[in-house]
Amino acid sequence: MNIESFRSYCLNKKGVTEEFPFDENTLVFKVMGKMFALTDLDSFESINLKCDPEKATQLREEFSSVLPGYHMNKKHWNTILMTGGVSDRHVKEWIDDSYSLVVGSLPKKLRLELDGL
Repeated sequence: MNIESFRSYCLNKKGVTEEFPFDENTLVFKVMGKMFALTDLDSFESINLKCDPEKATQLREEFSSVLPGYHMNKKHWNTILMTGGVSDRHVKEWIDDSYSLVVGSLPKKLRLELDGL
């Protein structure tokens, strides 16, 4: 997966925006103002995705290119090395999981607003 397909996949989800809240290189994707994915725009060597803690541990054991979230809460975030041979199918599945986790944690008012988009 390259940066453009990653970006396009994230942006095609309902209620998603892209921002640069940290610096001009860190591209962050948010749903209703909450982060679910981020990457370095220049290098695209890795992506950070939110993950259920039990699944995060399982993925780290199964895939050598899945690591605890770099500069993130390591219990809830994974860093996926994009040069590690992980299939696009897996990456898309994990993006979907991250998005769903964040949407599921939104207050009811924001979930209803998202449903109306």
